[in-house]
Amino acid sequence: MERPNILYILADDLGWGDLSLHGSPIRTPNIDQLAREGVELTQHYVCPMCTPTRASLLTGRYPSRFGPHGTVPSNAPVFPDGYQTLATILRDAGYDTGLFGKWHLGSAPQYGPNQYGFNTAYGSLAGGIDPYSHRYKRGEFSVAWHRNGTLVEERGHVTDLILNEAREWIETRNQPWFCYVPFTAVHIPIKPTQEWMARYYPEQFDDDPLKDRSYKMYAAYTSHMDHAIGQLLETLEQLGQRENTIIVFSSDNGAVNETPLHATDQYPGWQEAYPRLGSNAPWRGVKAQLYEGGIRTPTLVNWRSRLTPGRMEHPVQVTDWMPSFSALVGAPPKEDPRYDGRDIWPLITGETKTPAPRHLFWNFKGDQHLGLRLGDWKLIVNHKQGHSKQELFNLADDPYEQNDQASDRPDKVAELAALIAAERQADNSSARSDVAGPRMP
Repeated sequence: MERPNILYILADDLGWGDLSLHGSPIRTPNIDQLAREGVELTQHYVCPMCTPTRASLLTGRYPSRFGPHGTVPSNAPVFPDGYQTLATILRDAGYDTGLFGKWHLGSAPQYGPNQYGFNTAYGSLAGGIDPYSHRYKRGEFSVAWHRNGTLVEERGHVTDLILNEAREWIETRNQPWFCYVPFTAVHIPIKPTQEWMARYYPEQFDDDPLKDRSYKMYAAYTSHMDHAIGQLLETLEQLGQRENTIIVFSSDNGAVNETPLHATDQYPGWQEAYPRLGSNAPWRGVKAQLYEGGIRTPTLVNWRSRLTPGRMEHPVQVTDWMPSFSALVGAPPKEDPRYDGRDIWPLITGETKTPAPRHLFWNFKGDQHLGLRLGDWKLIVNHKQGHSKQELFNLADDPYEQNDQASDRPDKVAELAALIAAERQADNSSARSDVAGPRMP
């Protein structure tokens, strides 16, 4: 069998409730079609923010293994020099590797994606950027737009630039490839093109005119990204590579409901507040929280002619993609990766109906927020100013996390807390010695 290409598309701050597939008024026909013709992972978990999720995706490990700064948005380098990533093992197995979009695992060029397995890299070395100026927040790493580690100045909307570069790269490959496309949409600043804004202009979503305009901008930015995904699919069709390409779509964390001006004006240029943005409905919580809305994001895998369309309901995590792809394409790691993730491909194909018991662990903001899911039980522990709060939920009976059972089930709290304590023993095991954390940019 010819080894498949892998196209991994990651949205930024897109919530569960932001797809028309999930009842949103935002139009996302290409993502919806990929889900309906593929396998939707209904319990796919990520981390509450950008850097941690990206670290887990590319290593198969919990981000806290790389030190406290790996658990927050980080401009400092997350991985040790030369650390083995998903791109590394695929490249060493004969794949061409490209990243087009947001990196945010080390914002200085010497710590960019080219140093961690990507033959070609383009986009933002830092985090979310202004769609037109391509500037990150004011400060040392505001100028972060690059091509293969060289900072460049270009004109155009960020979504179009990412699409065009990724499409041209795919069109010119002559070997199996891994294309990682982490869009900056729909992270603030929200600035859609006039063309896409016009498609929502006649509609009304909110009686408050400021909220209505804000949501139209968010919807337009989302639909623009969906269109770009459709263009990538069209490229695969034209090349005759659609049936030989595994496509994964996900989001790095849940959506934010609103953003005040004091957050947006950290970016250079003219900015504004956004009083209405994304939705994580029906789940509780938002980005930067360990409730379901912050860490359970829309996710699908599509491999036409190979995967039977449907829904995979078992809990899985972003850490699972590296061991899954490694096993699927025969790209064994050269070093012991100490994966926290598992090979979930048999669950996706339906070959395995019942997964082996496991737990999922979160360490966010350097031990300030800890979480663990075991079966249907989920424990959240928040440490703040010397005080600790524990919340326990049974997601089978209470999927919207309305009934805290911590006081009623101290036995279950103790069981999950012991697993959290055991996981914390492995944290910092691959931390760089030259970075202290956490560092919030």
